Amino acid sequence: MSLLRPNKTIWIDLDNSPHVPFFVPIIGELQKMGHSVVITVRDTFQVVGLADLYKLSYLKVGKHYGALKLMKIIGTVIRSIQLASAIREYRPDVAISHGSRSLQLVSSVFGIPSVLLFDYEFARSLPFIRPVMGIVPEVLRDSGGTKRFKRGLRMYSGIKEDVYVSSLKPDSSILKELNISSDKILVTIRPPANEAHYHNPESDVLFFKVVSFLGAHDNVQMVILLRNEKTQRALIVRHWSEWVRDRRIIIPDRVVDGLNLIWHSDFVISGGGTMNREAAALRVPVYSIFRGATGAVDKYLTAKGRLVMIETDEDVKRLIRVSKRDKVEKGAMGNGEVLNQIMAAIGELIS
Repeated sequence: MSLLRPNKTIWIDLDNSPHVPFFVPIIGELQKMGHSVVITVRDTFQVVGLADLYKLSYLKVGKHYGALKLMKIIGTVIRSIQLASAIREYRPDVAISHGSRSLQLVSSVFGIPSVLLFDYEFARSLPFIRPVMGIVPEVLRDSGGTKRFKRGLRMYSGIKEDVYVSSLKPDSSILKELNISSDKILVTIRPPANEAHYHNPESDVLFFKVVSFLGAHDNVQMVILLRNEKTQRALIVRHWSEWVRDRRIIIPDRVVDGLNLIWHSDFVISGGGTMNREAAALRVPVYSIFRGATGAVDKYLTAKGRLVMIETDEDVKRLIRVSKRDKVEKGAMGNGEVLNQIMAAIGELIS
């Protein structure tokens, strides 16, 4: 089914690591339809490493400017100027992102119709800028975002992680690469996003409680996937130096296939949204230590029993089940219809 006319130029900006695996199938669909896709990536939070892992061709534009609100604003403006310079010669027909503020700003200035996907209703939006269309999970139907978009919202069933988890081909070689013992309980942990505008310091407290609790178990190995290589690595090594030496805590020194690691884990704990939802989509037990405002997607997964919220110190010991899980052969995961629904929405703009 061809939704789009050929020979369109589509600009996609990847400014955070979860965007890379999410957009890979969308990029593939657009290219199969005969369109040119220009990809820009921000050099932050393993975005570049993941883009290389997925063998994407991209323009590297801009970086992260830290946790301070003022620097975030300045950084958005600086990167917008850099993007404008980088993208001008390609003359995109449509711009698409999953929350890139710089893309929205540049698109507004240049008059490029833009599509904004999002799945967290509490993320801050840019004032006075109205993308043409928003695309969200159905559980955000009543999020109040319709007026932000010239053509309103389009919905998809399930969660955004359903778009790509079905493409996973489990590869156990990752266990050997990370030197993980087969008799150990493997826990994959993602620290809180302490530089995000929605960060709550309570998440950091829970992260320390969780690692200390799990490290007290001799039969546990933790793989901690850092968000900030410089500051988080130093903090973990300083606080749990003995466990790092003994490989009770493993911090990969390169970008790894997070989806594959999740599949081979006995359970997952994360201070952010995407890894929690990836685990939920793969039916791997998952615990959230995110303490920002709870979004509709997390409420939906919690109600379905696919996500456990850890909200207090007491919850760490009371709710986390430190045990191996039966890793049966991966069946059909994800929801292929989600990709079709997203492509149909995009097609409304460029058909």
